[in-house]
This record gives sequence, structure tokens and C-alpha cells, in this order.
Amino acid sequence: MRIGILQPGYLPWLGFFEQMYRSEVFVIYDDVQYDKEGWRNRNRIKGANGVQWLTVPVHVKLSERPLIHEVRIDNKSPWRKKHFQALRMNYAKAPFFSRYIGIFEEAYAREWEYLVDIDIHFILQLSGCLGLGDRKIVRSSTLKVAGDRIERLVNICRTFGADTFYEGASGRNYLDSDYFAQQGIRIEYQDYRHPVYRQLYGDFVPYLSVVDLLFNHGDESLSLLIN
Repeated sequence: MRIGILQPGYLPWLGFFEQMYRSEVFVIYDDVQYDKEGWRNRNRIKGANGVQWLTVPVHVKLSERPLIHEVRIDNKSPWRKKHFQALRMNYAKAPFFSRYIGIFEEAYAREWEYLVDIDIHFILQLSGCLGLGDRKIVRSSTLKVAGDRIERLVNICRTFGADTFYEGASGRNYLDSDYFAQQGIRIEYQDYRHPVYRQLYGDFVPYLSVVDLLFNHGDESLSLLIN
């Protein structure tokens, strides 16, 4: 059985959902240290003027070493209104805009206190749009699995009886494949080849949020995503 373990992201990119597609169990790793320059609270979309960042403002003191699920949103600014307007303005002419815009309208009409909650809300909604609604998705913070960085990953795999750990390409820089093998777990590294697909506004731009693919391709999105 193959397992994926990945930190949550805001409106994640295609490779995130490719890992979910290839995993029978997908663990959202939400009780590790928050990284301010990562993808937990931001992602990119494409507009008439090029790439545009959507960033959720957060209250963070890195000196306190907060875990991802502890990070609160800074709601003093109208970020929800800005994000919804950006999606509506930049994708109104996309073929599948009307099919999916309601998901964002509903989400941005709600108030969110914790970043992880809106991250996971969109992960579940977008995975359903892609046809991945049958995947078993679990938050690591609910598992109470102990261990240091590597040992904990092994223990999460053991919790679900997984014999294959589907890891992102960056895992080659810090994971010990031999150690995992000694525990009866094989590491399979993601080698994601980004597809080129039809977009609005000129030349193709890769590594955007999956919303760009969905608005432009609808039901074809998953087959394009997994190439």
C-alpha cells in the first residue's frame, strides 16, 4: 500500500494532487514547524498582466516555532475579498469558470481563524473537482505519532500498514532510503513532469495553482495532471 505525506498548501499546485492521486492514503502533515517562505499560505494564478500571487496574511512569530496547525490568519485586511475578485477577474473568460467559481464564493464568504482550516477546505474541494474524492485523507495532528523527523515518517507509514512511501523529489536530499528499507518500507520519489495545457493570456506558464487547470479544462483536468 502506497502512502503520501505532505504539508498542506494554499490552493496547491498540480504536483500536490499527483501525489494524492498515486497514494491510497494521503496524510496532510500539519503538525510540523511552519515555514514562512513556503506554500502554506500562498500560491500563484495567471492573469492578463502575468503571474499574480494570492497570499493569506498570517500572525507568525518564527521565534516561537509554531506548528502549521497553530498558525492564525490575520483578518484585519480584506484578503478574502481580494482573492475572490482576483479569481473572478482573471478567469471569467475561462471555459469552466461558472462550474467552479461557486466553490470559492462560498469559501471566501466564511471567516477563517486558522490557516490550516482553509488550506484543507480547499484541498478537499479541489480534490473532489478532480475526481479524487474517494482518497483516504488524514491529518497527522490527529494521529499522535511520536519520533524525530525521519522516525516519525516511518511510524506514520506503519500506522497505516504502508509498504511504499511516495515522497516528493526534494526528499532525496534528506531521506535515508536504506533506513526505510530496513523498516520494510520502500521510498518512491516523485518525478513530476509538468504538462503543457491550454491557458488564457498568451504563453504557457507552469507551476501555478491547480485552479488554473480546472478553470481552463474542467473534467479533463485529472488526465492532464497525471499526464
